[in-house]
Amino acid sequence: MPDQEIPTRRSDATKAAILEAARARFAADGYAKATIRAIAADAEIDPSMVMRYFGSKDGLFAAAAQIDLDLPDLSTADPNAMGELMIRRFLEIWEGNDNTVLLILLRSSITDEAVAARFREIFADQVLPAVLRFGTPTDAPRRAALIVTQLLGLALCRYVLRLPPVVALTPRQIIEDIAPTLQRYLTTAATVDEAAEYVRDTSAELNARLSSQ
Repeated sequence: MPDQEIPTRRSDATKAAILEAARARFAADGYAKATIRAIAADAEIDPSMVMRYFGSKDGLFAAAAQIDLDLPDLSTADPNAMGELMIRRFLEIWEGNDNTVLLILLRSSITDEAVAARFREIFADQVLPAVLRFGTPTDAPRRAALIVTQLLGLALCRYVLRLPPVVALTPRQIIEDIAPTLQRYLTTAATVDEAAEYVRDTSAELNARLSSQ
């Protein structure tokens, strides 16, 4: 092994340890309460190393909050089973070991604008393109937004608030109850007037945000 590869591997291992500690700390304490010092202690390194690799708490959070939802390709799916595909993918993420980043975002987004902005990026970069693969493109933002309201509401009640009746639901029950709703959101088109109004409102909001920057 060339000598120059050893520092690189050590650097990668250190960054991985920092990110693992950061995700755990952000998930437990939320973005606002988590500190560089606490994260460094969890990773068993000096706080200066965190700053060296990530520059700031914001930079560390951005790296720790990266996630690929790997949503199903609706353009190749059975048109009658799309809702089931979406809820099954939701359960794969949340019931498995891939939910740490989403827990961080869900717990902190209500009180921290930077975290909320990361949620909006995920919606724009991953959820909306997935929905765009099926149905009328101009209606995709509305359909994608409705899907997110359903899934985030379920995630909040089951994994954060842990409401007993929601926690008690089996994955099969969730699929049977939620899949038809997601299917309806995916396949029910807005009227021409509703779609046009939604596009106008969305465009106006986007232009207002751009003007304020």
